[in-house]
Amino acid sequence: MPHDRALQEAVLAELVWEPSINAAHIGVTADAGVVTLSGHVENFLQKRNAEKATARVRGVKAVVEELLVKLPLPLKYGDEEIARAALNRLDWEDSVPAGAVKVRVEQGWVTLSGLVEWHFQREAAEKVLRGMTGIVGIQNDTTVKPHPVASNISAEIDAVLHRSRFDPDTITVTTEGGTVTLSGTVPTMADRYVACQTAWNSKATSAVHNDLVVA
Repeated sequence: MPHDRALQEAVLAELVWEPSINAAHIGVTADAGVVTLSGHVENFLQKRNAEKATARVRGVKAVVEELLVKLPLPLKYGDEEIARAALNRLDWEDSVPAGAVKVRVEQGWVTLSGLVEWHFQREAAEKVLRGMTGIVGIQNDTTVKPHPVASNISAEIDAVLHRSRFDPDTITVTTEGGTVTLSGTVPTMADRYVACQTAWNSKATSAVHNDLVVA
């Protein structure tokens, strides 16, 4: 379809424009607003940046990310070296509580585990490692410590969303225990992400189901 072709070309142009990405080996397909990235990049940070660059293109409703990380052979590091470097970076990151996050590395894949107080701490642990040489992927199994759930958690999140950029008629917030479900529509993928982060900012939130649709 003409729209799919135009969206494909727009995403390709955005990937080429983004200086942190080598887009030479990235393939793009588009189908009714759903964009699939395939091929390979040289490091894990490029993989994440390619996904973010795609998401900011107008008309993208969802991103299917199938990129592989193929490290340049002279730059390959052993798992033990990666693990030591990862622990060192976590120790220097103020947003990550000291000793809270554990690291396991297998063939360049890093698995994070442990328990933190807030979701932003969980995200910070992953973010600080993304640019490390030698990492081909990160699985973040770090969990957020459960907290007492207030009866008005849904209303609190709803109020925060609606006093900022979101139309109260387009997003519905429901909760069951500490699990928050967002449903409705948003205009961009960036808005979908911000709404999800807002839901996580409640200390009573233990999980977020983001069912928002870009429309």
